[in-house]
Amino acid sequence: MNKIVLKNKKDLARLDQNPAAIYLTSLNSEGGRRAMKQALNVCAGLLSSDANAASFAWHTLRFQHVAAIRSKLTEVYSPASVNKMLAAVRGVLKAAWQLGQISAEDYYKAASVEGMNGTTLPAGRELTPAEIAALMSACEHDTTNAGARDAAIVALMYLCGPRREEVVALALADYDAESGRLVVKGKGNKERTAWVVDNAAWAMADWLTVRGTDPGALFVAVNKSGRMANREHMTPKTIYSMLAKRATEAGVKSFSPHDMRRTFVSDLLDAGADITTVSKMAGHANVTTTSRYDRRPEDAKRKAASLLHVPYAGRA
Repeated sequence: MNKIVLKNKKDLARLDQNPAAIYLTSLNSEGGRRAMKQALNVCAGLLSSDANAASFAWHTLRFQHVAAIRSKLTEVYSPASVNKMLAAVRGVLKAAWQLGQISAEDYYKAASVEGMNGTTLPAGRELTPAEIAALMSACEHDTTNAGARDAAIVALMYLCGPRREEVVALALADYDAESGRLVVKGKGNKERTAWVVDNAAWAMADWLTVRGTDPGALFVAVNKSGRMANREHMTPKTIYSMLAKRATEAGVKSFSPHDMRRTFVSDLLDAGADITTVSKMAGHANVTTTSRYDRRPEDAKRKAASLLHVPYAGRA
């Protein structure tokens, strides 16, 4: 593999000519930009030990370099991770071509490197009904403003399945308390509706009583003394920290914000909801993504396995 020559750092500082910066800017979500920047950092580091997404000379990449990146990635990462990183490289190559830094022929050849076949089980876990109840109880026992807010967030994440980036992006105007209709802005600026019903509506009502009717973020920051300083949006990291805190208080085993979303999808499918409807509720691009969280086939496998008998009586 030929060694990649880095450009002058002053030239790379010009963001309007940096294909990596342009590609990352084109992504719609902060989480997506963060994930793809990390992916590009990994790929750049495979070709040059002192390079990263910002400093690497992406316009010099050719087919053999991308093929080498793929080969190295497959030694360490899962198929899904490999394909995500290759997608990031293709995105930067496309930006380099559009900037006139690489020919169409070189771009298409380099971008033609195929992804990695194979599937892996989704990481994480589903929460049990008892764990959801314990989380809600922990929030209810917190009589500060944070308790009311966190109860509404936990209820919303379980009932509607929004990503944490989507939770913090919600504005008061996105929620119609009378009908329970919530407008969620998802990936690619695609909007979808969610419905806040049952006890979740009561939790939201309690929070809105505390929050007030001033325009701004639906869920706002609350300081340690329980005061709301403004109506600015929370951060995805705050959601992560909040759930970790409530899990500790509730005695619930560690879980991630995405595990709430996984539980939302799995429980709906278990309850008999149509998978196409669940896919739309989750904001998935296609049903295939939703089906990865369907635990019913695993239950069927478990039942099938129980039909067999292993003649083992144990050691004397």
